Amino acid sequence: MDLKKYIADVPDYPEKGIVFRDISPLMADGAAYSFATNEIVKYAKDKGVEMIVGPEARGFIVGCPVAYELGIGFAPARKKGKLPRETIEVTYGLEYGEDTLQIHQDAIKPGQKVLVCDDLLATGGTIAATIELIEKLGGEVVGTAFLVELKDLYGRDRIKGYDVLALMEF
Repeated sequence: MDLKKYIADVPDYPEKGIVFRDISPLMADGAAYSFATNEIVKYAKDKGVEMIVGPEARGFIVGCPVAYELGIGFAPARKKGKLPRETIEVTYGLEYGEDTLQIHQDAIKPGQKVLVCDDLLATGGTIAATIELIEKLGGEVVGTAFLVELKDLYGRDRIKGYDVLALMEF
């Protein structure tokens, strides 16, 4: 299935000169969304994944159906202050400033094989922070999976040494 036809290009969003890759049409089409999910499920099975982690918020959209299909758990990596129990956190740099991600302290068991899922691999900052959280808890990141990779932003460089599945590249 050609998933690229389900990605809408939105020019000059969120600012002039940026082309935003909108996954909403893919999610709105049951066959395309199912196909994309199943491609990531196959990848996860090959890796022996035991837990899915997705960063806020679109990582939930990609990771939750994968976890459901595999019959395994999902743990959210959320922005600071959004999780109700004891957490650990990682602060990471953004183009302008910084952000903090948190995960529950009991989200990952030591040695657990984890797949990080998100909608898009861009600069890799959020994914690198998510990986750091998982590893702080003793998890083993066995792969990362994305619907879209923006090659021009070199996100893979930020997560060198980790296996990457991208269903589409722009």
